[in-house]
Amino acid sequence: MRIRIDHETRYGYARAARFIVQSLRLTPRSTEGQQVRDWRIETDVDTRLRRSEDAFGNIVHTLYTERPTDSLMVRVTGEVATVNTGGVLKGTPERLSPLVFLRSTPLTQADADMRAFAAEIGEGQPLDRLHRLMGAINESVAFMVGSTTVDHTAAEAFAQKQGVCQDHAQIFIACARRMGIPARYVSGHLHRSDGVINQDAAHAWAEGWVEDLGWIGFDPANGICPTEHYVRVATGLDALGSSPIRGTSYGGGRETMTVALRVRQMQQNQQQQQRQGWS
Repeated sequence: MRIRIDHETRYGYARAARFIVQSLRLTPRSTEGQQVRDWRIETDVDTRLRRSEDAFGNIVHTLYTERPTDSLMVRVTGEVATVNTGGVLKGTPERLSPLVFLRSTPLTQADADMRAFAAEIGEGQPLDRLHRLMGAINESVAFMVGSTTVDHTAAEAFAQKQGVCQDHAQIFIACARRMGIPARYVSGHLHRSDGVINQDAAHAWAEGWVEDLGWIGFDPANGICPTEHYVRVATGLDALGSSPIRGTSYGGGRETMTVALRVRQMQQNQQQQQRQGWS
């Protein structure tokens, strides 16, 4: 599948911000399951972009503004060719031991109810247990837009039994770690099978470590392992560590942010036109 992504984030400031610094985890890397064909980051003001990689192997661009500005637009456009690997991740640089991903964070701390929930998954092979965990979360925690914020913890979302994909992923991670299985957060994009192109936000899922198989993706929000409809962008211990954009501004007063995201499948004739320079 060939997936086209157009992701635009706009910031507005009550007063001109003297200086803005942001870390952008917006660029996917090629793996056996996805090949990045084209990818661009653009802004509408004078900025400097410095590319690097973090400890998790994510591609990071650090953005610096060159002069005071009262607004900033960051636009990402690109195409990724994907294949279905059954959720198995291969071809990524792994600089850290999987044991690092047993470490809890404030966002993924399991409380007493979550510990009991994880215990109910039972024993067995790690892969089977992770599939059971994914199904149990999908059945127990309803998907409800607006029910949580980016600051909600896994325990808070689990207590109210509703949340969005970020919450489902962090609940999965907290429970898997409680079960003694390394797990990590993944941010990326989902080509929706219902034909919806305009989306409110990027997608999120989790990966669990299975000996002899490696990292396996699990999307408890949808109850499936990632397929060719998924584009994997960044990973971390939790949502905060793999956030698409994090940063700060000096001056500027109150800040507003809007996001526009389009994820669509490229048809064969569109691909041919782009190769020939028609669009």
